[in-house]
Amino acid sequence: VDYSGRSVIVVGPSLSLHRCGLPREIAIELFQTFLIRSLIRKHFASNIGVAKSKIREKEPIVWEILQEVMRGHPILLNRAPTLHRLGIQAFQPILVEGRAICLHPLVCKGFNADFDGDQMAIHVPLSLEAQAEARLLMFSHTNLLSPAIGDPIAVPTQ
Repeated sequence: VDYSGRSVIVVGPSLSLHRCGLPREIAIELFQTFLIRSLIRKHFASNIGVAKSKIREKEPIVWEILQEVMRGHPILLNRAPTLHRLGIQAFQPILVEGRAICLHPLVCKGFNADFDGDQMAIHVPLSLEAQAEARLLMFSHTNLLSPAIGDPIAVPTQ
C-alpha cells in the first residue's frame, strides 16, 4: 500500500505525547510525493526527474524541505490487532536517526504496546479532510481517557 510503512517501536521519553520519531529513510519514502511538489514549487528542482534525483542523492536541501512538509502533516500509527479506537492514533512526526519508530512511553497503553520488539504500521492521511480528522479526533494527546470506562490511559506501564 502506498503511503504506509512498518517498523519496530522504541522508547522516546523526551518526545511530547503528540509527537513520534519517524526514521529518515521511512519519512523520505512516505512523503516523497509531497517532497517533490515542494522542491518544484520552491524552485529547488525544475521538474519531477530533477527532484527525484535530489531525493535519491539525499542532498541537504531535501532534509530541510522534508521537515517543512512533515511539520504540517500528521501521520497515523496503528498496532495490530486494532480492537478499539485507541489502537490507531495520530502523531506529529519528527525525523530521527535509525530504523525504529520512537514513541513516548505514556502512549503505549492505548496501543497495548511495549518495547520488546512490537511493530507498528504507519499511514499518511492524504486528503485535507483526513488530515483535519486526524488532528481533531485522533491525536494522542486528546485520547488520554479510555472511551469505554473513562480511566486514564496515559499511565506508566514500562
